[in-house]
Amino acid sequence: MVASVEHFCVLHSTPPPAAHQPSFSSDDEDDENEQNINNYRTLLDVSSELPELLAASHDPQDANTADGWIARHPSLIRLTGKHPFNSEPPLPLLMRHGFITPVPLHYVRNHGPVPGRTADLSTWTVEICGLVTRPAKFTVSDLARDFSSFQIPVTLVCAGNRRKEQNMVRQTVGFNWGPSSISTSVWRGVRLRDVLRRCGIMGRRHSALNVCFEGAEDLPGGGGGGASKYGTSLRKEVAMDPSRDIMIAYMQNGELLTPDHGFPCRMIIPGFIGGRMVKWLTKITVTATESESYYHYKDNRVFPSHVDAELADAEGWWYKPEYIINELNINSVITSPGHDEILPINSAATDPPYILRGYAYSGGGKKVTRVEISLDGGETWSVCALNHPEKPNRYGKYWCWCFWSLHIDPLRLLAADEIIVRAWDQTLNTQPKNLIWNLTGMMNNCWFRVRVTVRRPLAGDISIAFEHPTQPGNQPGGWMTRHKQLIQSGTLEKSVSGPPAGGIASDAHFSRDEVRKHSSFDSVWIIVHDQVYDCTAFLKDHPGGSDSILINAGSDCSDDFDAIHSDKAKSMLAAYRIGSLKATSLAKSIEKIPVKLVAKTQITGDVRLFRFALPTADQLLGLRPGHHIFLSATVNDKLCMRAYTPTSPEDAAGYIELLIKIYAGGLMTQYLESLPLGAAMEIKGPAGRIEYAGRGSFVIDGKTRRVSRVAMVAGGTGITPVYQIIRAMMREGDDFGIKMCLVYASRSEDEILMREDLDRWAREQPERLKVWYVVGEVRREEWGYSVGRVTDGVLREHIPMGVEEESLALVCGPLAMVQLVVLPALEKMKYEVGKSCFVF
Repeated sequence: MVASVEHFCVLHSTPPPAAHQPSFSSDDEDDENEQNINNYRTLLDVSSELPELLAASHDPQDANTADGWIARHPSLIRLTGKHPFNSEPPLPLLMRHGFITPVPLHYVRNHGPVPGRTADLSTWTVEICGLVTRPAKFTVSDLARDFSSFQIPVTLVCAGNRRKEQNMVRQTVGFNWGPSSISTSVWRGVRLRDVLRRCGIMGRRHSALNVCFEGAEDLPGGGGGGASKYGTSLRKEVAMDPSRDIMIAYMQNGELLTPDHGFPCRMIIPGFIGGRMVKWLTKITVTATESESYYHYKDNRVFPSHVDAELADAEGWWYKPEYIINELNINSVITSPGHDEILPINSAATDPPYILRGYAYSGGGKKVTRVEISLDGGETWSVCALNHPEKPNRYGKYWCWCFWSLHIDPLRLLAADEIIVRAWDQTLNTQPKNLIWNLTGMMNNCWFRVRVTVRRPLAGDISIAFEHPTQPGNQPGGWMTRHKQLIQSGTLEKSVSGPPAGGIASDAHFSRDEVRKHSSFDSVWIIVHDQVYDCTAFLKDHPGGSDSILINAGSDCSDDFDAIHSDKAKSMLAAYRIGSLKATSLAKSIEKIPVKLVAKTQITGDVRLFRFALPTADQLLGLRPGHHIFLSATVNDKLCMRAYTPTSPEDAAGYIELLIKIYAGGLMTQYLESLPLGAAMEIKGPAGRIEYAGRGSFVIDGKTRRVSRVAMVAGGTGITPVYQIIRAMMREGDDFGIKMCLVYASRSEDEILMREDLDRWAREQPERLKVWYVVGEVRREEWGYSVGRVTDGVLREHIPMGVEEESLALVCGPLAMVQLVVLPALEKMKYEVGKSCFVF
């Protein structure tokens, strides 16, 4: 092989074709080729600056296999055991090296032993035969000498990229590819169409022609028990299309091909799945039919979800042309944050923006034009910055992946259950929201989701943990792996993170009457999507309080559950499954109260006071101080529910009032903003874990507790539940000796809500209520309160220290303020979260 390498040094000078052979490349193409060589030489130089990556070695796992002679990089993740060799690089390592993937890290897809151990460039031949006028055989050296060479970067992607996600829903016929079966190299070779034109394709007026490719390896298959060659084919029109840059390649990243990647030569078909790019190429046949290779038909197909292996064989689905895969589809992946990455959150003032990163690609030469990130389940999206290192070819086609990034305030991640990415290409194709299972597990391109978990120790800084859906091969880890049984819901088109239909295995069936009997604090059953759950054990831990579950006890709350809960909560529900609803008991019984919008008042720039009329003029809502109601509406054909605390008095007859901030991307608040007077909605309640029962007593998670001091911290519209409790205490009189103090933060003095009542109560009864305001900005010098943000110092100065059994702290406001500042400070002041300190 050494002599062959020396012979191939001539390639680096890109000599013209031999004088005795005609050239089939235009002058413009030769000029473009020279420009490409110059453009990508720098990229190759960069990839070669990483010498540690060239340290491939002979893996002991290959010692007793036919591949024992091949050196491979130890970091590659093996997906199919010892043999055949199929692997992908760790995602962080792949991303570390950017646009051009070093050859030792390039993913590998082999169907059997690697051929060509004794191959030589001067003797390895590629035969051109079939419906051609001048059949020929070319050695790889002949190809390099007799045809103009060119080089371009091309991203190769296995059609099984991200297959493990599909296998977590239901096992496919394929092994567990992760998101790293993708790599980019600068490939060099000769144009396929030049070679075919040299051999002269025969004309056929009435039938389409195909160009079939065959490799050298001997593989099982073919139906007769004998050996089969890996092969596939393209339509002649595709093979001869000058815009597609299809090549017979013999170099990768400036070096000869390695054995795993097709030495001495292989096909490169930009924009197509990797399975069409035959390695160890030996034969190209022009025929009137598609390739007859076993692997051309029994691989690289995407069937409808109902087609399993038995049905595919029985009904001949493998041979239906409409299900063949050729061009890649649009796809994107989040690479940063990485799986199990931990992001410390120190303070709102010092944390720099976090950079979300990832890759995206499309097929057929289509450019990726947009990548978007959502932190709220897909309700709103942020557009990312795109980096396209490659230049399009003369026909405007793109053959490589691109990279996206988005700078984001880490505090925004505190409120997210997951980070979602989706991409768009120039034809406005985009990724589907939900995973759609198929037998081969190929072309999985649903939204890529990274789960977010906020970790808040009893003392110290908050951190955020990230979790990818899976890890490649049989590696443990990933939220889909952890919840595999939950995900197997049977409705494959649903989001894999949606409400489960299973969990704890149970064949029990319950009637609606049986479920209805379990509607007390001692036994709480609910129905969600025809499954029955016993939530009794979760009452004390439910973030929304026990009442949020108790109001649904004994009933079907499917719509309410979907509208309120995050994907994380939906996955947790399965642990409480005890059975399913009997087929005769599928009717739902969800009681809600209709209300009608009768007034809308602008309080500040983005805060509105909505008044809703109850069904009758003398009807009382009956909401206890500290409780809230759910407001529901159908928005964009989807039930939407949000919890709000009325600011109207509990004895107000015939109406309720809600003080609501309008958010730019808020589904419900934007709906309310556009809601006309007279429009109908529905409310349901009461709910909440905290209730002021009067006479100095609170009921918290069903237990009564009397306190003498109540510390309250609120921000923005988070004043509403706090205001409700203060009003109830002030109206009750001072016979019970409760002292209250409130620290209330807002953006400006004009945006302090309910201030007239708060100031009046504090002025009239200063021994009972003390109020301290914190605003972000002021317009007058005589402002007598704090300016800036809530800090430890502000809380220590205006909130008394906690005393066990006597003190209670109630908090409601923006998540970042509550999690990063208020709760840590109150803990230092002897308020114990979950015992003497509660968040609405």
